[in-house]
Amino acid sequence: MTSVATPDSSAEAVPKVAGGSNLRLALVTGASAGIGKAFAVRLANDGWDLVLVARDAQRLDELCTSLSETYSVKATPLPADLATPSGVESVEAKLRAEPFDLLVNNAGLSLHTPFLKSTVEQELYLLSVNVHAVMRLTHAVLPGMVTRRRGNVINVSSVAGFGATMPGSTYPASKAWVTNFSESVALSVARHGVKVLALCPGFTRSEFHSRAGIDMSKTPNWFWLQAPKVVDEALRDLGKGRTVSIPNWKYKIVVGFMRHTPTRLLRRMARGARVRTGRDTE
Repeated sequence: MTSVATPDSSAEAVPKVAGGSNLRLALVTGASAGIGKAFAVRLANDGWDLVLVARDAQRLDELCTSLSETYSVKATPLPADLATPSGVESVEAKLRAEPFDLLVNNAGLSLHTPFLKSTVEQELYLLSVNVHAVMRLTHAVLPGMVTRRRGNVINVSSVAGFGATMPGSTYPASKAWVTNFSESVALSVARHGVKVLALCPGFTRSEFHSRAGIDMSKTPNWFWLQAPKVVDEALRDLGKGRTVSIPNWKYKIVVGFMRHTPTRLLRRMARGARVRTGRDTE
């Protein structure tokens, strides 16, 4: 059975929404590992009922069983491949059918193939998960939240979206879209009591890089974040009404540097860093 780590007891409780109601029903995509699993564990610990989405049905079933038994909540598995129309449609239908108070769009992927060496099919596959699914699921859940005048959406983006620091990769562009999309939608729904947050973590311990075939062995240990801490900071920023969350002071500095450094210099530094860590594939 999938093991469940107990969240930090000092972490703040999930914030209340306008009107003082506790949030209680959440859907999390990419929930079987990494940041998605950390969200599931944290929310279950706080008493939320959950619908968890991932491709691996067995791991999803095991996680839901473990969460239900450990925290006495209802955790429902919804196996779906968000790269496929049928997968996205099944999650859209669920979001429209039940009064969700929180959607966490966490599912995402990267390609370990330079743009000029990848295929159009590979690039469309990335965009289908990182962009299209995020847009469609957000679009499905917001009308109900607006009607109820409460609810939150957390779209997991990345610090990579703040600059062209991965030469030849579509990934930063897709995450730049997620961040800008989230900030834009947040402006339009704020008056209805609904919050939208772009979560922009840096390197986080998970299966993300290994699944993409990316060797991260030369990345300094101090650069890595732990998924539960990322989740804690995201929920803290959500409670403060922020629209962008950059976990950890190290990455706040990195993003500030990226925003104020001339583009030509930033690109040269990014290329040098990739060569030093053995991840330059062009």
